[in-house]
Amino acid sequence: MTTSTLTFTLPGTSIPLNRMGYGAMQLAGPHIFGPPRDRNAALAVLREAVELGVNHIDTSDFYGPYVTNQIIKQALYPYPDALAIVTKVGARRGPNGSWEPALGKHALIDAVHSNLRNLGVEALDVVNLRVGPPLHPDGDSIAEPWSVLAELARQGLIRHLGLSTVNAVQVAEAQKIAPVVCVQNEYNVAHRKDDAFIRELAQQGIAYVPYFPLGGFTPLQSSTLDTIAASIGSSPMPVALAWLLQRSPNVLPIPGTSSLKHLRENLKARELKLSPEMVAELDAIAERPAG
Repeated sequence: MTTSTLTFTLPGTSIPLNRMGYGAMQLAGPHIFGPPRDRNAALAVLREAVELGVNHIDTSDFYGPYVTNQIIKQALYPYPDALAIVTKVGARRGPNGSWEPALGKHALIDAVHSNLRNLGVEALDVVNLRVGPPLHPDGDSIAEPWSVLAELARQGLIRHLGLSTVNAVQVAEAQKIAPVVCVQNEYNVAHRKDDAFIRELAQQGIAYVPYFPLGGFTPLQSSTLDTIAASIGSSPMPVALAWLLQRSPNVLPIPGTSSLKHLRENLKARELKLSPEMVAELDAIAERPAG
């Protein structure tokens, strides 16, 4: 891939993102709750990610809660000029680690101020409104919570807005209220529900950020991945990420890890070139059982 194909500028912004980002969710403790077992290791992963060219970090104050953003601040503040930190609101954690919906006006305002405080910034680069299952019904109107974030953007607390776990109808609804710069949905080589949606967003110049690009809590397993990886001297996960990078220029993966080894391995995807035949084989994974 050429250098140009590995960057993407969010629409209506001057934010050029390197397409291989980093998801910070795993920096919190077990089950994304409480502090990490090794805080110094978490700090090292973040610093190395930035040193290796990552300038797009995905996070949220409900990771931990608060823990992940506090680690990001400790590791990287003052932040490099080119670094974009993308956070999300719409959920909160219960005292027992439960995930709870938080789309009310006051909950959203509190969440934005909490992210500002824990990241140590005066304005958030991008805030994604997290809607949809399992916390919220699929396909509901998002006009009310989106309008709350649009007002916070007008106040200067948020620079740009995005959406998470949404469909095309909800994006169209949101666009009538305030611009959408990115959509973050679950997507990977085996989970392909958004194929057509990605094309629609690409036509609008909107970034598509696949979460769980490596399968999330259930890592991808496929003999096809294994075989292709072995044929090009790679491990399977960089191949899965390279497939995403070749999927469409507006796809910006955010693989997460708390391991330096896995971070370095994931970033090798930027160097892989998959042949059309390999891409066709990987495309077929979603059409048959993994194994």
